[in-house]
Amino acid sequence: MAKTLVVNNEYMGHGSEELGRQLIGSFFRKLWGLDTKPGRIIFYNSAVKLLAKGSPVLEALDGLQEAGVDLIACGTCVTYFDLKDKIVVGRVSSMNEISSALSNDSETITI
Repeated sequence: MAKTLVVNNEYMGHGSEELGRQLIGSFFRKLWGLDTKPGRIIFYNSAVKLLAKGSPVLEALDGLQEAGVDLIACGTCVTYFDLKDKIVVGRVSSMNEISSALSNDSETITI
């Protein structure tokens, strides 16, 4: 079974948010270029902003989706950040699907 990545923030790491935004962008661009990609990426909390119009990582995420990676946004989070009509890549799902996926996957990595 392919790996599942979990992204819980619109930037990577702690400390400088500006640096974290650069890092998350670099991460997704490098991931896009890898031969082996995760089966799915789950986005929750402010990470759902990465799937929305105006996100600086849309090109890489679109490329990952075209390569067969399932991009899943937490529906509650999308509603909370008022992004319902702004998600342009991936799909919006429920916590039922997300919790089921995480409990059934053999390998989950949180970044």
